[in-house]
Amino acid sequence: MMEEVPAICPDVLKHFVQNMLLAAGVPQPAAGITSDSLVSANLRGVDSHGVRLLPIYIAQLRAGDLNVTTRGRIISENRACLVYDAENGIGQVTAAECCHHALRLAQTYGIGLVVARHANHFGAAAYWGARIANHGAIAVVLCNASRTVAPWQGREPRMGTNPICIAVPGPWLLDMSTTAVAANKIFSAIDRNADSIPDGWAMDRSGRPTNDPREALQGSLLPLGGMVAGHKGSGLAAAVEILTAVLSGGQLAGEVGSMRRHGKPVGVSHTFLAIQVEHLMPLDQFRSRLDRFIADLKSSPPAQGYTEVLVAGEPEWRIEQTRRSQGIPLPDEVWNALKQSAAELGVTVPSHCA
Repeated sequence: MMEEVPAICPDVLKHFVQNMLLAAGVPQPAAGITSDSLVSANLRGVDSHGVRLLPIYIAQLRAGDLNVTTRGRIISENRACLVYDAENGIGQVTAAECCHHALRLAQTYGIGLVVARHANHFGAAAYWGARIANHGAIAVVLCNASRTVAPWQGREPRMGTNPICIAVPGPWLLDMSTTAVAANKIFSAIDRNADSIPDGWAMDRSGRPTNDPREALQGSLLPLGGMVAGHKGSGLAAAVEILTAVLSGGQLAGEVGSMRRHGKPVGVSHTFLAIQVEHLMPLDQFRSRLDRFIADLKSSPPAQGYTEVLVAGEPEWRIEQTRRSQGIPLPDEVWNALKQSAAELGVTVPSHCA
């Protein structure tokens, strides 16, 4: 019989994750920001980018695939544009540095563009978009990834899920992969021994739609638009690749490693764009206009099967309110993996939601 896993209070879970990172050799404050980013994803209901990734990070650390001491360095800075070398550092650490520089440049020039190479997985892009937006700027955060997606009309992967995040200083936040689902949802299905995945998620190695998560890993995730209009998602993925890896001078998708296969740095590229709103209009005016726009969207009568219109970010914020008060539920396979990592590192497992 499977153990029933209670909901874990966010602060308890964050402390637990941080202690494991510290035990694995990650210094402060790197352990703090990494644990915060992972638990924040769980809080928002984006569990595919939450603490289920911690054992994978720890395996990378133990294999020596990450540089735990570097914050990266500036390669070049030309007015509003900056190129950053992450130096194979922890993804969350170098992302924080890049957000800082994007905001610094935006305060001077109105916009700040930072492209980073030789980087690692930084968790959910929304975390970094919100970090910039909380300083009164519009954020665009992009990242390339290892090959899991065939180009439109192809059947062999050539690009990654290549997420796009746009965040604004107000109640609207878009964070999406350019595929039908994030790759971690396929891995999650396999971790819990699911027999099938929904229609429209993936195709097998022959280029045929599949509901088998294992066949999906051998084949390709489907781009946004699926088998009918996948040229749109495929085009967006290519655009992200150009604006990250091509522009930064980093590894292209075929050269990027995998955080699940050791012995080679991952080497993804990131892009952070900050647009300082007050260089264009007063921030209060922007927020007022945004509120009017969102109210107009939500005034549309709901389609059949729905009770209301939701805008980007709204479902996640509602989940966060619930999970802050009731705790974060963790599936058995995630909790067991965390406990195993904790045992290997000699870290005490929290027994309940305090």
